Amino acid sequence: MAVTQSAVTTCKMLVGGKWVDSSVKEFTNVCNPSTGEIIAKVPVGNKQDVDRAVQAAQKAFESWKEVPVVERARVMFKFKALMEQNYDAIAQSISREHGKTLPEAKASIFRGIEVVEFACGIPSLMMGECLENIATNVDCETMRHPLGVVAGITPFNFPAMVPLWMYPIAITCGNAFILKPSEKVPLTSLYIAELLMEAGLPEGVFNIVHGGKEAVDGLLEHPLVKAISFVGSTPIAKYVYTTGSANGKRVQSAGGAKNHLIIMPDADMQYTVQALQASAFGCAGERCMAGSLAIPVGSAADEFVPMLVESAKKMKVGRTDTPDGAPDMGPVITAEHLKKVQSMIEKGAKEGAEVVLDGRAVKVPDAPQGFFLGPTIIDKAKPEMSVVKEEIFGPVLSVVRAATVEDAIKLGQECPFGNGAVIYTSSGRTAREFKHRFNAGMIGINVGVPAPMAWFPFTGWNHSFYGDQHIQGKEAINFYTQQKVTMTRWFESKDSKFHDPIWKGKN
Repeated sequence: MAVTQSAVTTCKMLVGGKWVDSSVKEFTNVCNPSTGEIIAKVPVGNKQDVDRAVQAAQKAFESWKEVPVVERARVMFKFKALMEQNYDAIAQSISREHGKTLPEAKASIFRGIEVVEFACGIPSLMMGECLENIATNVDCETMRHPLGVVAGITPFNFPAMVPLWMYPIAITCGNAFILKPSEKVPLTSLYIAELLMEAGLPEGVFNIVHGGKEAVDGLLEHPLVKAISFVGSTPIAKYVYTTGSANGKRVQSAGGAKNHLIIMPDADMQYTVQALQASAFGCAGERCMAGSLAIPVGSAADEFVPMLVESAKKMKVGRTDTPDGAPDMGPVITAEHLKKVQSMIEKGAKEGAEVVLDGRAVKVPDAPQGFFLGPTIIDKAKPEMSVVKEEIFGPVLSVVRAATVEDAIKLGQECPFGNGAVIYTSSGRTAREFKHRFNAGMIGINVGVPAPMAWFPFTGWNHSFYGDQHIQGKEAINFYTQQKVTMTRWFESKDSKFHDPIWKGKN
């Protein structure tokens, strides 16, 4: 697909509090998905770039770790205020480089700000434990210490929210942070970095590098990087985990998903259709918690599928980069990804599924070069088909009809992923059984997307997550800190004032 070019931003790295050029001369293009227009160039950074950032971060860490925890929290309070003051501008940046609608962009920022709010409570969250007289005259205490330089490698689908899952907590715990944003959507991270510096964060505590595999490998292999947080596809998540762990690092690595949505015959069908439509087609289906596999049970299918098709047909697909545009769904991220999703739809049809709503026919007259695909529903899919087994990461919902709830739960047991699953039902007994038995880490009952808020961990299972401590919540505090245990015994000394009779009660 052809692209046009106008004024183009050249992205810089943030190293030691300064915006600097990469050492490389190779760049990739950042496109506005609504128009196909090139809006920025981002350097394909290398290990030399990574080392510059790591050295700056290590230097900053030595003094930042000594800053009182309440003062570190105050930086987050200021940062939160600046995020709120620049809410609309950040949302517009997300819509322009990613293609989210403005309401979707704003919602994602809000969820990111919730993590900043969580990090503001770090003085309480980092508290250790103490037990007096664990043995005779022996006291024991634990304290949390920061790790050092830690890094985040983030995906294209949430330019603001996913990085915000990581660095507010890591920084307030006393670490220095290096962010490698997706080369497809670097601009929002650069914008927010300015706000973080304006909030008073010392130079070098937060750094940004760009690049692809070499930059990632630079972070995974660098001896001064102590921990890696990653969100992306399962193959890369596994690579990041195995490579980082082999190099002695802590790793939390969130991968892909195939989220199951079970619709029981006793569900409130009107509500279910609206919730499922938002889950499957919100953010153009480009989120790891998107509902991508609907499983109507028994007679639910004959009512549910026609209702969803009729409702999804009415969704407006269009540009998200104009202030007066108000589509229900925007474009997918790139021309290459558009072709990939289209080919998956074609593959599903060839394998025998029925495309009952085909988004490939969608056209946006004022943006003929945009990367648009309408809501797509593939009915009567079978468990062995590609559209059921593979993550599509687009506005495509596959429907597998199940005879019983047992059959639906069995589909989950056979799925290699394990991010999220939802059941729509009026039966408490069915909901309880589903919650207890379904093979996924995040469960929803009559909700659209069961993504937890900042106070709870993002608990993917199986091939949806590699590591021990999840992103968000108290697990994130554990991940970005290490505990030190101190046992103390004091002996009475003859030259001590404590030997004075007054301390013996003989005054």
